Amino acid sequence: MTSQPSALLHLPGAVSGDGIDAPVAAHYGSFNTEQRFLEAGEGFVDLSHRDVVRISGPDRLTWLHNLTTQHFTDLQPGTWTQALILSPTGHVEHELRGVDDGESFTAHTEPGASGPLIAFLERMKFMTRVEVTDETASYAVTWRPAAGYQLVPRDQLDAFAEAAGPPAGLWAFEALRIARGEPRFGLDTDHRTIPNEVGWIGPAVHLDKGCYRGQETVARVHTLGRPPRRLVLLHLDGTENRLPTRGSDLLLGEKVVGVVGSSARHHELGPIALALVKRNVALDAQLTTDDMPAAQEVVVDPEVGLHVRPRT
Repeated sequence: MTSQPSALLHLPGAVSGDGIDAPVAAHYGSFNTEQRFLEAGEGFVDLSHRDVVRISGPDRLTWLHNLTTQHFTDLQPGTWTQALILSPTGHVEHELRGVDDGESFTAHTEPGASGPLIAFLERMKFMTRVEVTDETASYAVTWRPAAGYQLVPRDQLDAFAEAAGPPAGLWAFEALRIARGEPRFGLDTDHRTIPNEVGWIGPAVHLDKGCYRGQETVARVHTLGRPPRRLVLLHLDGTENRLPTRGSDLLLGEKVVGVVGSSARHHELGPIALALVKRNVALDAQLTTDDMPAAQEVVVDPEVGLHVRPRT
């Protein structure tokens, strides 16, 4: 794992992020402009602070198929996929996105998440012919509108940046992600999160596969509906020049009905955030967080637990 500042922080206008995103640029001078050119299909985002894990060996795909929520046995080389590892009771413990090259599956996770993930995978190897390695020091994660996530050798980051177009910072990337209603593991989820609450049924959970740890909870909630909480997009009052602190209570009157995750300033929608809200809170209820009014927009259907907001 590496926590060193990105090699691309030398680019003109780069301003470092904060928290777990401190090693990469928050913006390069204008996060609104950066959002617009990403929406137009231009430029790239430096995500080189994310951890990278490689799983190699002839049994890797069947092993991952049995361990995770995703269907791996038919995964074709070059196809990116997202997968979760759940607790026995169906709570999300790990999230990863990766691609197979025919010999190994290489995935990225949140900054700092590779250690716990590798420790879990090592415990589950038994007699399986797989090898798990941390490749964070060797590979950097990037994102481009047309190509999506890419893995770039760290010593080639500068050359990649020169060819990929204008850089956009994390603030722009996060604003567009939040507007799409895409949760970020550990920021928009907690230790109680099940996939049905945050719209991961489909993108990260394949319903037509054999058993895996936590499947019973996922299948039961999918069949019966009504997950205990639902992910929502909050439209925040823009009169105050601030965003809510992650982890802030979401209130209905004086009653706590949810928790706020990541937030951003969107170039069209204004201040927005993702939040987990109790299922039985009315969709039109006016909520508050950090003394700011917050209107809900449905991301995950409260009855069936499926993502309903356009992802493009």
